Amino acid sequence: MPDRWITLRVPLIRTQCILGEGPIWDYRSNELHFLDIEQRKVYHYHPESGGLSFDLFDEKIGCLALRKRGGLACAAERGFAVIEPNSSAGRPTLRYLAKPLDPSIEPYVRFNDGACDSRGRFFAGTLRSEDPPIGGQLWCYDPAKGNAHLVDDVDITDSNGLGWSEDEKTLFFTNSQMNVIYAYDYDIETGAATNRRVHIDTSSLAHGDFSLPDGLCIDSEGGIWSARWGGGKITRFARNGQNDVQISIPSVFNVTACCFGGPDLDQLYITTASATCPGGDSHVTMEQRLTKQQECRDSGAVFAIDFSDDFKGGSYRHEFSG
Repeated sequence: MPDRWITLRVPLIRTQCILGEGPIWDYRSNELHFLDIEQRKVYHYHPESGGLSFDLFDEKIGCLALRKRGGLACAAERGFAVIEPNSSAGRPTLRYLAKPLDPSIEPYVRFNDGACDSRGRFFAGTLRSEDPPIGGQLWCYDPAKGNAHLVDDVDITDSNGLGWSEDEKTLFFTNSQMNVIYAYDYDIETGAATNRRVHIDTSSLAHGDFSLPDGLCIDSEGGIWSARWGGGKITRFARNGQNDVQISIPSVFNVTACCFGGPDLDQLYITTASATCPGGDSHVTMEQRLTKQQECRDSGAVFAIDFSDDFKGGSYRHEFSG
């Protein structure tokens, strides 16, 4: 059982996202970027002013990364891209750098969560398809080589939370429907991820018949904060894998991701999704989803918790060098 329990009841922003996801803190502009994947929106929130805006795109974006030369990069539906702020469309648009999926499976799957190592390589994975049956995959785009390569495709379901240990010798990767967070040995010089094993088996956290690990972030002590889709909570795992902190959000069903932000990286921002949004839970009927959405009226909002003098974000994700 966790040593510490925290309950959040009031949202920071009532965004009513269908699939709120992918929060990242931008230290350059002191703003939070996050997604509504289903509505193809990239949001920008300024905590100091309370200002909130969004850009609308022509296709879904699964995750974001800061770009070393300025702006944002992403993994979009078909691969790795950068967001061009100025275009003939009069709004930001995507410019693909690599579309590595085989044309035969591209219509059925899309890229989801991802992150960059300190050399600027972009790792991102795909979601599996049940009909037709297509497994998930983990890919890496290396700007230094100008191409993408397949990292892993063995028994992957929904690719989610990803990040590195502070010494970058370990890559963590969430395989959602398997209810596990993997660890790989990582070589920062080559970008090779090897020796996959289960780092944390999160199945014991499932209540009833459904609750899965989603996005993650890592604090300065090496603790992994893992969002629980269908569980209404965030769980922290210490370096030894023990669940020592739990954040419960009673008014939310699907908690999707989290990140530390703020000038001192001591504010934890949390994204959520509508209870009506499917996510590997095909056994749940729409009637059940609608009932759960009525019970969990803040599903789709963004939450925040102040961890001043307690927890701070670590160096688990980096900027894209492309």
